Amino acid sequence: MPARDVRPFLEALASAHPDPKSELLYTNPYTLLVAVVLSAQTTDVAVNKVTRPLFGSAPTPQAMVELGAERIGGFIRTIGLWQGKARNVAALSAQLIERHGGEVPNDRAALEALPGVGRKTANVVLNVAFGESAMAVDTHIFRLGNRTGLAPGANVRIVEDGLVRRVPADMLRDAHHWLILHGRYVCKARRPECWRCVGAAWCRLLHKSPPPG
Repeated sequence: MPARDVRPFLEALASAHPDPKSELLYTNPYTLLVAVVLSAQTTDVAVNKVTRPLFGSAPTPQAMVELGAERIGGFIRTIGLWQGKARNVAALSAQLIERHGGEVPNDRAALEALPGVGRKTANVVLNVAFGESAMAVDTHIFRLGNRTGLAPGANVRIVEDGLVRRVPADMLRDAHHWLILHGRYVCKARRPECWRCVGAAWCRLLHKSPPPG
């Protein structure tokens, strides 16, 4: 995608989601962090179903530590990789208490040092909880970066760096949400719905799907 097309493409996506936000349910940086950790290889819908009762019982790091990994697992066993996630949530909650006074740090290195927290999770927390212009590249954004030509790359870090470099600074924070939502609901993995894509005029995808019927 030529540089001149990046802004109008993103403006088109913005027109479809003028008030973009995470679809995960959370009330503060801590519950957001836990929800994002639980969302790995799992849909936001599935995560929201388990976090409602989980956060009702353990809304703070201290309460989560007291709940313990086994009981956390009882709340989240319907989502993928629940056993490892239960251990990670208990461990990261303990580390937040021990190292950060029970608060989620606004620092990438400190976030990535927590159990179960990688670069993508840290970027989501920095973007959503702290308002930073961080670009978390999930499967949707990775696909769109390559499919549209916005920021092609062989791995998520290359796509992330390309997006940070090419997306206008004033659009970078919201672009994270625009791209995820567009990939989730329109530019789908198996059958992109190009016929109803607001950004189709700027997309580099060669074979556009025809309207149904």
